[in-house]
Amino acid sequence: MKKIKAEKLGLTESVKRHLEAIGVVVGEVIVPSTITIHYPRERRKLPDNFRGLILFDSKACISCFRCAHICPANAIVMEHRIAYFPSIDYAKCIFCHFCVDSCPTGALRPTKIHDFVYKDMDEMVVHSEEMVETPEIVREDSFTVEYVFDGDVQLVKKKEKEELVPEVKPPERPPKVAAALNPENCISCRLCVAACPTFAISAKEEKTKIILEINVDRCTACSICNKICPTSTLGLVDR
Repeated sequence: MKKIKAEKLGLTESVKRHLEAIGVVVGEVIVPSTITIHYPRERRKLPDNFRGLILFDSKACISCFRCAHICPANAIVMEHRIAYFPSIDYAKCIFCHFCVDSCPTGALRPTKIHDFVYKDMDEMVVHSEEMVETPEIVREDSFTVEYVFDGDVQLVKKKEKEELVPEVKPPERPPKVAAALNPENCISCRLCVAACPTFAISAKEEKTKIILEINVDRCTACSICNKICPTSTLGLVDR
């Protein structure tokens, strides 16, 4: 087996090659050609609808239960506080944000917070009162990096910190209230009374009939009564 001998270089050629290697290093320092983000000292710029940690606005919540009904992982449970508010089990949550997208009032808000940890499984169940305030965030980043696709992938680095809780405009929702649109259909089952999360519906007896009464000041137009009514007696009308 023939041994490969190292190439013998003259002084000029050796100096030339060393300078070329140094030039490559200096070039990488000034204009890096890599597409690696040095997290956590740098953060990638994320879209405002990034599916991260979810915040909750209790004042906007109408206790419509849509978030709990639409969650494909059964990660949301409605708990009674002032009204029925959602809690999220992050051990089950798959971050699809169906709950955020389906919320008619924008009570559930998306954030760009994705790097959070819990000490144990019990702590991963986050109750509504814990979702109101943005959690304490320890940040080491001083640069925001964005991928730019212009024929080739480039990294654009800016010396700034990205806001991790973007301002999202709540959806427009016309004022509505529940009403007995077809009172002749009522079979006095009182499912609406039992299901109303804000106790806006009551029933009183008049001779042989049950008359439904709706407190419009309590009604949040969550439409639960309309959905649960077996005879399409109830519906929503303009307030």
